[in-house]
Amino acid sequence: MPNAGYPDLALLRVCCMKQVSKLFGMVAGPLVFLVVLLFFRPNGLEPAGIAVLATTLWIAIWWITEAIPIAVTALLPVILFPLTGALELQQTTTVYGHRYVFLYIGGFLVAIAIEKWNLHKRIALNIIYLIGTNVSSIVLGFMVATAFLSMWISNTATAVMMLPIGMAIIAQLKNNPKSAQNENEVFGKALMLSIAYSASIGGMATLIGTPPNLVLAGVVKDLYKVEISFLQWFVFGFPISITLLAICWYYLTRVAFRLSHLKFPGGREEIKRHLNGLGRISYEEKLVLIVFCLTAVAWIGRSFIQKQIEYQLGLPVPGLPEQFGTLLAIDDTIIAMIAGVALFAIPSRDREVPLLSWDDSKKLPWGILLLFGGGMALAAGFKSSGLAIWIGGQMTLLEGISLFLLIAILIAAVNFLTEITSNVATTSMLLPILAPMAVTLDIHPLALMVSATVAASCAFMLPVATPPNAVVFGSELLRIPDMVRAGIGMNLISIVALTIFVYFFLALIWGIDPGVHPEGW
Repeated sequence: MPNAGYPDLALLRVCCMKQVSKLFGMVAGPLVFLVVLLFFRPNGLEPAGIAVLATTLWIAIWWITEAIPIAVTALLPVILFPLTGALELQQTTTVYGHRYVFLYIGGFLVAIAIEKWNLHKRIALNIIYLIGTNVSSIVLGFMVATAFLSMWISNTATAVMMLPIGMAIIAQLKNNPKSAQNENEVFGKALMLSIAYSASIGGMATLIGTPPNLVLAGVVKDLYKVEISFLQWFVFGFPISITLLAICWYYLTRVAFRLSHLKFPGGREEIKRHLNGLGRISYEEKLVLIVFCLTAVAWIGRSFIQKQIEYQLGLPVPGLPEQFGTLLAIDDTIIAMIAGVALFAIPSRDREVPLLSWDDSKKLPWGILLLFGGGMALAAGFKSSGLAIWIGGQMTLLEGISLFLLIAILIAAVNFLTEITSNVATTSMLLPILAPMAVTLDIHPLALMVSATVAASCAFMLPVATPPNAVVFGSELLRIPDMVRAGIGMNLISIVALTIFVYFFLALIWGIDPGVHPEGW
């Protein structure tokens, strides 16, 4: 076959380009840092602000070129901020223990338990089995299952889990003598991309579904002392996720790949075979499912539950210490940690080991947590050094541009930028800049910050854009041109959809006016 070695050749070219990029970044990062620190003297910017700007540029270059692991690059503020006088060491290191870091840890511990006891596979297979047996329905089933799991567990882990199931289904179609070779190939590409795309889209629905959402919540909390709760984000993010998922399914099965083979002989039996292989639901799976459901209900219904408890207890109770009321001041992070700790305490059926052991915690994504801390450190530096205010003052060229057009440009820029950079790194770099920009333009900061955050999860073109893209590319059923051809369409669709959602629905759902900068922000 003439194209048999194409993926290997393409990967070789990508690897060579990445090596050159790394070498360039390794030199350019510290060089730009020194030039800015020593020679850049703009009016109105204090030395501390110059130091933060120099550090940010070094970090940005290393994040974009991946000169060293991006999680390690996120530790540069701990070194550079204190040495340059940008921020004290204590202030810098404190933000690496931000409350949302622990929210992510708690949520991920629940995800690890779900994976450990194979509950995620049972959920996914049942969803696929229930949705249908023709080709389009099989793709939809995979997308719904993948998106649902990605709302709660790592999108990378979800894609890795769904890949072998998808490969088995593709093999089943290939073994059907009535199928045309072209239809087999087209179905394989569509199914692989559906797994990758829905893993990214599903994570947008919840606060813990993808790291950029938590970066946004952390920056907003630090800069404005405003909390974005799990429910608040879910009310906004879930409709986006559902809408994009539906559009993506139609696009993949009707536009990008025309799946003319309506029936799938043996498809339902193949899914049933996988389900039978799991056996009956185990005692441990039931316990993990209970913990997962209680955690999700607590996150979504926290405010309602708190109000009902306070009403039933008649709080505040006269004569009792004020601290009694704080016992009910539970938030999403506390809920996540209760769930995580409970999994280490609840015994399995044999009572010799709990649902989670300490060895299981090694699967925690420590790199993501460091990235999150690095983003928070940059935000703290921007705020304390005056760099945020200075940057805001330089944005006068954008004054007068319509808010709709500004949101569209921002979403498009972030969308294509994250094709080559980490989405966490991108949001960590941009959010502290967008906050002062909103002041200058007299618009609500959330209009810009939410735009950048949701756009960072919509990179569909390249294998390096997201881990799920890389996972399905490893199946060797896709070539880079296949991904680019289908992905650019999804990129453009997501830009339009996200612009409409942020401009028209953010105000409606969150009760803010995107076109006005609020008092006190």
